[in-house]
Amino acid sequence: MAANQASQAATRRRQLWAGVLALVGLVLLIIGLTVADGVAAWVEVVVAILLLVTSYIVQHLARRETVYQPDERR
Repeated sequence: MAANQASQAATRRRQLWAGVLALVGLVLLIIGLTVADGVAAWVEVVVAILLLVTSYIVQHLARRETVYQPDERR
């Protein structure tokens, strides 16, 4: 039972980090496309895309842990 709660806490933490990464990525993308100019804009857009992809990967891993866990842990 304790292992199940620890697993759920880890999954929630991963989902929280994925949300934070996505939010920061979206903010950087908006700033890079609207406010920033020149090289700074391109750097912000590239970093934003990397953060969004990383967020997607973290979300995917967290979902996979939830969906494909053994039945006795559900």
